[in-house]
Amino acid sequence: MRPSLYFDGPIDKLNWHVLKLLWPYLLEFKGRVALALMCLVIAKLASVGLPFVLKALVDTLSGASTEQMISVPIALVVAYGSMRLLNTVISEVRDTLFGRVTERAIRRLGLSVFEHLHRLDLAFHLERRTGGLSRDIERGTSGVSFLMRFMVFNIVPTLLEIGLVVGILFYNYGLAFAAITLAAVVGYIAFSVIATEWRTGFVREAAQADSQSNTRAIDSLLNYETVKYFNNESYESRQYDHALERWETAKRKNRLSLFALNVGQALIISFAMTAMLALAAKHVAEGVMTIGDFVLINAFMMQLFMPLNFLGFVYREIRGALANIERMFSLLDRQPLINDLPTATTPSITKGALKFEGVSFSYGERQILKAIDFELKPGQKVAIVGDSGAGKSTIVKLLFRFYDTNQGSIFIDGHDISAMTQDALRSAIAIVPQDTVLFNDSLLENIRYANPNASDEEVNAAIEMAHLSAFVKQLELGWHTKVGERGLKLSGGEKQRVAIARAILKGSPLLIFDEATSSLDSHSEKAILTALKEMTQGHTSLVIAHRLSTIVDADQILVLSKGSIVERGTHDELIIQQGLYQKLWTVQHQQS
Repeated sequence: MRPSLYFDGPIDKLNWHVLKLLWPYLLEFKGRVALALMCLVIAKLASVGLPFVLKALVDTLSGASTEQMISVPIALVVAYGSMRLLNTVISEVRDTLFGRVTERAIRRLGLSVFEHLHRLDLAFHLERRTGGLSRDIERGTSGVSFLMRFMVFNIVPTLLEIGLVVGILFYNYGLAFAAITLAAVVGYIAFSVIATEWRTGFVREAAQADSQSNTRAIDSLLNYETVKYFNNESYESRQYDHALERWETAKRKNRLSLFALNVGQALIISFAMTAMLALAAKHVAEGVMTIGDFVLINAFMMQLFMPLNFLGFVYREIRGALANIERMFSLLDRQPLINDLPTATTPSITKGALKFEGVSFSYGERQILKAIDFELKPGQKVAIVGDSGAGKSTIVKLLFRFYDTNQGSIFIDGHDISAMTQDALRSAIAIVPQDTVLFNDSLLENIRYANPNASDEEVNAAIEMAHLSAFVKQLELGWHTKVGERGLKLSGGEKQRVAIARAILKGSPLLIFDEATSSLDSHSEKAILTALKEMTQGHTSLVIAHRLSTIVDADQILVLSKGSIVERGTHDELIIQQGLYQKLWTVQHQQS
């Protein structure tokens, strides 16, 4: 069974193995990590030393004369201020050192996820939910930042401080003070863990609702034209509001459970503080302890419970961060169906000769292609026609290795494409797809996308050859005009010509035209056909055609029906055969 695209199911325990996955990203700056940890220890020792300076200051003041109260404590005051300044400065240095580590790790991880998503097969991208996917990646990288920062600089030092404080209280003031402190800390942590586990369902529910509402919004905006065609703005608003309503309900549950958690934590802290101060006050009254000892214990408790209170928040966030990071790592764990062989080659493809040999393919149990055999010799033009669902576009997907064949082989210049690297294979093919999707960038850069290193002169030559120059001259900003998201500012015919210019600029020996004139009017079609004839000279070209008038000059025409080639020949030969091709030709001419 294929792994799920998202971890929407229950996560019953903290997945600490995620930390192992993050570890390689920390190793790039070992020296910085070591210095940051050293600063952490120094800052924490300074923090633990502060109450002792405060105790000495209070004891000195409480037993000093008027003159002594002015002169004696100056050194202690300076020491107290210096230690507090040292603590702050060292903490800032630590954060600065480790900040670079965190930022680089997030950069590396983000790039890894991005590259991996592009390596995944077409099946994944046909199933994906773009909005939810982008949200999971965003939360995952944020989770990495939070986990790396607070795990190292909050949980570890807080636990270190707890151990030091409990030991100091036991050594200086006896078992009772240490026991109360330890019991409060253990109770606080246990309550936080149990309550947080209870809250996890609400946190996950809120995250899922957030992803779903974001998915709905992005889906609707990406299909803006369809919404307008069917005047369904109100319907889309209702659907989005339903998603937001689920998010609102989930967030309310999350907020109420957080209230219960915070109140419980506050009760534990209050009871512990009260018990410690009451015991300290009793000892002061009995003369066992000084006022300075009372202040020291109070300072220790305040100093201990402030980060401990924050520790509850950190644990809750780490709980969510680990789940979010795991969702992101689940994307990295997903293996593409199409992989280069360890022995894959990168042959130089110069002629573009193409051969399909006994190729069969099915989506699950649905058979799409059955024993397809045909050959394109260098410089030939072969067209594939047939009714909808016959398998024409599947041939293109197999050629690009978006899927692998179930049976049979495909060869380019005599090389089996399954033994080539995908990069070498796709470099040898230029395509004009039926549905051209553009980036929200300038017309110039959208065409240059076929060859990012192409000069402006080379791009302009491709524009001329695609008969796009007249359109470009009409634009106020010329080829610097932004085309809008997915090319929404251009007509279907204009986008098609951009795709043709791209294919020309790529300059590959094998050209694929997947119904390349389907979006053009008759005037544009005539101009494009002229360009295509110029373009295909000296190239091997495979044409997936809907309009039969565009392929009458093909060297060979293959007629597909229900996944099989039922007829083949030139236009004139197929007309004479009085078969399926002749019927399609007659129907199209009657419609025109």
